[in-house]
Amino acid sequence: MISENYNRLFEAAKIVRDKAHVPYSRFKVGAAFLTDDNSIVVGCNVENAAYPQSQCAEATAIGNLVSQGFSKIKEVVVIGSGNLLCSPCGGCRQRLREFASLDVPIHMCNSEGHLKTSTLEELLPDSFGPENL
Repeated sequence: MISENYNRLFEAAKIVRDKAHVPYSRFKVGAAFLTDDNSIVVGCNVENAAYPQSQCAEATAIGNLVSQGFSKIKEVVVIGSGNLLCSPCGGCRQRLREFASLDVPIHMCNSEGHLKTSTLEELLPDSFGPENL
């Protein structure tokens, strides 16, 4: 067992991944976060014809997290398209840092299942976070 909540998070990320708006790249991504009270918050990527205006799945999930009144992420699952693992981009690693501690596990998956787990600290070493201000 990867974690107590992994299966719930994986299924939630897989379902929301299918809702992604990706008419240009066709690369669907779904993200699911576990909150302090063990709720699950999800998000998918949303592309835009003006490419820089697109939004990553993690950014969508963070917006949903805040809009639903949560402020902490305890665990993350990210599912991409294709056979390779889908790891959060650099910008999303920093976005996650705002709401997740450095020891939060981030499970990177494809649509078939788990491929790798890293902590946020492993993905974003020597990071700048809220405590630096």
